[in-house]
Amino acid sequence: MKISVLGIGYVGLVTGSCLAEIGNEVVCFDVDQRKVEILQSGGVPIHEEGLPQLIERNVRAGRLHFTHDVARAVHHGDLIFIAAGTPPGEDGSADLQYVLAAGRSIGRYMQGFKVVAVKSTVPVGTASKLRAEIEEELAQRRSNGELAAGRDLQGIAVAIVSNPEFLKQGAAIADFMRPDRIVLGSEPGEAGQQAREVMARVYAPFNRQRDRMIHMAVEAAEFTKYAANAMLATRVSFMNELANLAEKVGVDIEQVRRGVGSDRRIGYRFLYAGVGYGGSCFPKDVQALVRTAATHGQRLQVLEAVHAVNDAQKLVLIEKIVRRFGEDLCGRRFGIWGLAFKPGTDDMREAPSRIVIKALLVRGAEVVAHDPVAIAEARKVLAADLDGLPDLMARLRYADNPMQAARDADALVILTDWKGFKNPDFSALKAVLRQPLIFDGRNLYDPEIRSQGFDYQAIGR
Repeated sequence: MKISVLGIGYVGLVTGSCLAEIGNEVVCFDVDQRKVEILQSGGVPIHEEGLPQLIERNVRAGRLHFTHDVARAVHHGDLIFIAAGTPPGEDGSADLQYVLAAGRSIGRYMQGFKVVAVKSTVPVGTASKLRAEIEEELAQRRSNGELAAGRDLQGIAVAIVSNPEFLKQGAAIADFMRPDRIVLGSEPGEAGQQAREVMARVYAPFNRQRDRMIHMAVEAAEFTKYAANAMLATRVSFMNELANLAEKVGVDIEQVRRGVGSDRRIGYRFLYAGVGYGGSCFPKDVQALVRTAATHGQRLQVLEAVHAVNDAQKLVLIEKIVRRFGEDLCGRRFGIWGLAFKPGTDDMREAPSRIVIKALLVRGAEVVAHDPVAIAEARKVLAADLDGLPDLMARLRYADNPMQAARDADALVILTDWKGFKNPDFSALKAVLRQPLIFDGRNLYDPEIRSQGFDYQAIGR
């Protein structure tokens, strides 16, 4: 099948590459010419395990192409995925300008029937807005007397489906190739039926063992994506609140997690206490859903609390550090292990490390940070966070390895649970630290390391 993907950020790049892997001819477009050039030259602009090899293999096979020419992309695809970003606006609502711009491009250049599948996370009603943008462009072309391939554009039709993604960064390829569900929201009538048939063909290779397609209305599919992320974010904030209470009452939250998670109705996933969630999905999707409710005269009080708890949780380690050293951290050095918001990615969006590092620097500390893959991205993001604060920037350095970051530090602060941090040489770590003090924001270690002489302060332990 001929498929186009508009937007080659995280979702678009994984989607296009995986669809090429199963034999489709895929053209990926992005307005960012630099990103396209990186991909055309063999590079990959994001970190995702296995993605460089997947892209290289399919480019070499002639099934995967990258372009800055939107007309080429629209002409190519019988099925067009929109994977444009939906960053949060100032009021927390999803910014749809890039999704709707993609729709205008489709209407401007399409020459026949197209199925448009929206992968972007968008609020309820976006499909209708997208259809209006496409049809407005078509109407403009008709009024101009434009013809395409000898056909009057009056007959051109489009079917829009909502096909939200459920990809976990760090495991996105496996999630795409072995999905637990494929949500498809389609319009009523003949166009919707045609769209369902097209989507059934493209996803057939993923349904050989069982049918993973879940059919619903377009609006329901748009809502489902937000509801799923909001539920997961709620579990995280719930456990973080319990962890903070557990410390006060002398309970180990890890024991509680095992007891609660053993209930099959609850399960263990997303029940880990820590320094809060970050990334491109949970923070903005929770806020967007709250904002959607507000526009309809409703408050989502649980989700408002989820967001507030998460913001506060990012400062829990700072509170522990201040209780230990006082507000004035001048002359103190802190080693940071982990910058990305989660392991397996270099994504720094809404990463707790940004809040923690700035709070340490503002209090006068020196910070030496290490991350296995996110240092380059962290340099850019933290430079923006500290723009206009040269005194703070001067006290931030980066280390090539974990022990280098910990050397001569008054304390080690762990902010991302990379596998390489989970079983360090504790004797060597103790030797390089000024004092054997660990503030563990991801609960990586058993509190028994205190028997080795460490002052171990974690979350709810």
